Amino acid sequence: MSDLALEAKGLHTYYGKSHILHGVGLEVREGEIVALLGRNGAGKTTTLRSIIGLTPAREGTVRIFGSATTAWPPYRIASTGVGYVPEGRRIFPNLSVEENLKVPLERAGPWTIARVYELFPGLAQRKTNKGRQLSGGEQEMLAIARALLLNPKLLLLDEPSQGLAPLVVQEVFKVVTSARREGISVLLVEQNVRAAVEIADRAYVLDDGRVVYSGAAAEFAKDEERVRALAGASAEHWEPRDSPV
Repeated sequence: MSDLALEAKGLHTYYGKSHILHGVGLEVREGEIVALLGRNGAGKTTTLRSIIGLTPAREGTVRIFGSATTAWPPYRIASTGVGYVPEGRRIFPNLSVEENLKVPLERAGPWTIARVYELFPGLAQRKTNKGRQLSGGEQEMLAIARALLLNPKLLLLDEPSQGLAPLVVQEVFKVVTSARREGISVLLVEQNVRAAVEIADRAYVLDDGRVVYSGAAAEFAKDEERVRALAGASAEHWEPRDSPV
């Protein structure tokens, strides 16, 4: 039996006549974090949207936990145990934290609102606050918490550190490693290259819609020239306070 949570092969995706992905392929094994890296416009978000069915690929295949999901609508893909946290958080600004957490349809599993509050004590303290009253970091935590309430087996995260202060980024990435310890497979799209390769098991790098690197994240991290070239403005020195257990 395959240990692959996700397998994408030969994805060609278009926006209108614009050819964005050119034969992209990647794998996420069960219980691992895979980082998808690349500069702005490389095709990272489009790859996630193709996997979750929001922008279906015209060519290629996607298999999630062994099921061919290429032509499935997003709601059906989500029902297989896929959580998706889009870029920009997309929380409901006029709903309270608690109301935001009650939006997802419940799926059987260990994640409940009470457990989410244990993982995110800051959200528990602000559960009556409106989404618009939260800081950027708190909004990101809320977006991840909402996805966890679906009790996903695979979590797709699009730029979770975007716009956040370095200390808040560390908190967000600690949550991602906590998800892996719970057996959740994670595909992480991230501009903060140093942070991503610190916690990821493997990495893929996209350039102009093509995979130009795939391999161990630790090996990629050793290639300082490549990391600097990719990191650009996100090349802050990364100092995790706690190593993943």
